Amino acid sequence: MTSLLTRPDSARVDAARPRPLVLIATLGGVLAALGPLVVLLAVGVIGWFVTDAGVHGAPRDGMRMGALAWLAGHGSGFTVMGARVTLVPLGLTAVSAWSMWRLGHRVGDAVSGHGPDADRISDGERDLTVPTAVATFFAGYAVVAVVVATLAAGAGGGADPSVPRVLAWTLAMTALVAAPAIAVGSGRAAIWAAFAPASVRAGAAVARAVLVALLAVSAVLFVVAFALSFGDAATMTARLHPSPSEAGLYALVNAAFAPNAVLFGGSWLLGPGFAVGGATVVSPSVVVLGPLPVVPLLAALPAVGTPPGWVGSLVVLPSVVAAVAAHRSLRARPLTWDRVALAGCGGGLVAGVAFAVLASLSGGAAGPGRMRFVGPFVPDVLVHAVPACGVGALLGASLVALQLWRSSRLVVDED
Repeated sequence: MTSLLTRPDSARVDAARPRPLVLIATLGGVLAALGPLVVLLAVGVIGWFVTDAGVHGAPRDGMRMGALAWLAGHGSGFTVMGARVTLVPLGLTAVSAWSMWRLGHRVGDAVSGHGPDADRISDGERDLTVPTAVATFFAGYAVVAVVVATLAAGAGGGADPSVPRVLAWTLAMTALVAAPAIAVGSGRAAIWAAFAPASVRAGAAVARAVLVALLAVSAVLFVVAFALSFGDAATMTARLHPSPSEAGLYALVNAAFAPNAVLFGGSWLLGPGFAVGGATVVSPSVVVLGPLPVVPLLAALPAVGTPPGWVGSLVVLPSVVAAVAAHRSLRARPLTWDRVALAGCGGGLVAGVAFAVLASLSGGAAGPGRMRFVGPFVPDVLVHAVPACGVGALLGASLVALQLWRSSRLVVDED
């Protein structure tokens, strides 16, 4: 009878005992990597079957292509017929980042009970819960990445994925995606944000709003350009004589590079433009192209020559978009007029730098010869993006600051 009475207490103690942090975070990293990987492995097998009904090769060949696609989304690059391809399909990168965020947030929620509570953290007690979870999350994800890269390289075919590049991209994605997700899920982000000055939090909000708005406008530009040239894209696809299933698979491959095209469009809007091969340029002022591969996405490129005069006026859009985004982000913030102006200008500058960083990730080698040079002109994009976003956000913030200044003057006059 005594044992029966004590069992519920011991059960409650076991239930209240938190699960090991290292185990939870490591498992989260493994699952975050395996989610998109399993989907791509399945797509690879389906693609292998629909291309020749399974006559040539084996299912493992399709799985290998899916693994190489997953690795390419992590910056690995690969070799095709002796030509190195380093162009990263950012669509696959975005899917992996989404998986990281979802699993990272769940890991953060699961480990929220570890470490000191909010009062003890506020008192200055050291809290290593999030750093430990992030480190072990990265370890689990990196193990999967290294195993996949090793197996893909050992399967033959000479693809030669780069393990160091995969690890570098995994580390960067963990720092930029998984770490914030774990911090938010665990509740630490809210605690840490309370210590930051209000102007810093406002500047961060402006940077996020300006960057998202610029990417949205760039996406609209690409969609409109592609829609206007959809007939040419269909013609390009028809020249390959694909079956309906092959055409669908080819469309998925092109969709994986749609985010790259969006960043190309943003670089075009800022003025410098981008290259599609050596000695080429696509910008609002001039378009110089050479022979292009049969890729439907390239149908969105403008015609060779000097664009119409009105096209050049589109370069003001980034500044206008930055002004609107900054104004919307700051108009409800309880800040003084000088801090509003500082937050707007600082947030815009950060957004410009962030866009240039994203643009640098969108280019790379897409094949041999001329196609080794594909992507935005990153230094020029940085030079144009920083003032365009900074000045635009400052203008939008100045409208809010002017309203606050007038309100403060009215209060002084009434007194």
